[in-house]
Amino acid sequence: MDSPGDPEGPRPPGGDGPPGGAMETSRRLSREQIFVLISAASINLGSMMCYSILGPFFPKEAEKKGASNTVIGTIFGCYALFDFLASLVFGKYLVHIGAKFMFVAGMFVSGAVTVLFGLLDQVPEGPVFIAMCFLLRITDAISFEAAITASSSIVAKAFPNNVATVLGSLETFSGLGLVLGPPLGGFLYQSFGYEVPFIFLGCIVLLMVPLNMCILPNYESDKGKHSFWKLITLPKVAFLSFVITSFSSCFGFLDPTLSLFVLEKFNLPAGYVGLVFLGLALSYAISSPLVGLLSDKMPHLRKWLLVFGNLTLAGCYMLLGPAPFLHIKSQLWLLVLILVINGISAGIGLIPTFPEILSCAHENGFEEGLSTLGLVSGLFGAMWSVGAFVGPTLGGFLYEKIGFEWAAALQGLWALTSGLAMGLFYLLEHLRRRRRSELQNILGTEEEQTALLSDER
Repeated sequence: MDSPGDPEGPRPPGGDGPPGGAMETSRRLSREQIFVLISAASINLGSMMCYSILGPFFPKEAEKKGASNTVIGTIFGCYALFDFLASLVFGKYLVHIGAKFMFVAGMFVSGAVTVLFGLLDQVPEGPVFIAMCFLLRITDAISFEAAITASSSIVAKAFPNNVATVLGSLETFSGLGLVLGPPLGGFLYQSFGYEVPFIFLGCIVLLMVPLNMCILPNYESDKGKHSFWKLITLPKVAFLSFVITSFSSCFGFLDPTLSLFVLEKFNLPAGYVGLVFLGLALSYAISSPLVGLLSDKMPHLRKWLLVFGNLTLAGCYMLLGPAPFLHIKSQLWLLVLILVINGISAGIGLIPTFPEILSCAHENGFEEGLSTLGLVSGLFGAMWSVGAFVGPTLGGFLYEKIGFEWAAALQGLWALTSGLAMGLFYLLEHLRRRRRSELQNILGTEEEQTALLSDER
């Protein structure tokens, strides 16, 4: 893992020696690393499918049980809120609880809750149904975050020299889960009714639990002395947290708005709306591992990938409508193209954030080990949850008040602001390091001259 004084982040073993040995080491995965990859991929795929399965049919079923649109929106929104709270708690106490136990317990509870969601049609309508929806949704959010926080920490521990590459590759499974969840859930719902989609997916997740109990390694670590507050008050980490929230809100903005806009603007059948989302999910899933690989091989590019990804994302949201001041006619092919570029730019800007935060933490005296990894994983999850809550909430409000075109443009301003702020920070950081280096050279030269003069005397 990178040393505290290494601004470039994780480097391959072998230091400055020839790259051949490092390449050979990175190509050979140990048995333990393969098991970690299988476990992390299983939770990413399973949890994202369980998360996204609700969209196609749950709102209609909830309406039948007496839930209003506002209540249904709150049922969806509370997930992100409790995700945020759980991230902070689990990130802080990861070492106390144990990464493996947190992972397995989180996966077990998430699978069980998904099965129980399938039994909600047996619950009496009205307040009892609504209360059970909130209870299960909140429990699912907490258990999901426990598993994901543990998973990210274990992955970073198992792959200290390739954090971005592995996390980027695992985002492929998250993307697949988001893509496969809604159509699979819709098909099972149409064919077998409300219960089967939840019971089917919940049982698959539960079957993964004994597998992960057997194959997942158990990493031990000392309890750290640092806190979330110290981590997030580091200026660089604060800016990176703003970037994570920006990307998350941009993704979340599309959930309540894009399908309505497509149906209204292009009169597409409801079945084709999911295909529009497919461009975004697939482009993100494909670009993420490539960006992760580039980020690990050339860590000095991370900062510019972050800035470029943010600025490109801002441009995408300006063109998504497109914004009325651009005077560009809205066309379906343009919308799909922008969504594809949107997914790629999200991968470019988001994947380097985790290793950048980790690198910054080590530079500022945070110890290497699971305690710091837990803090970083928890912080990442918390900031993502903030955006996941603000994005759809604010997006739905703006869509209703000013329409999709202007709402998307305003969302793009968030990405533009975070990109410019991050770029300015990196520029000032570069100038500060350059000035410090020049000062050290001057001091070194003066010391040499003083030593020479004393020798001559």
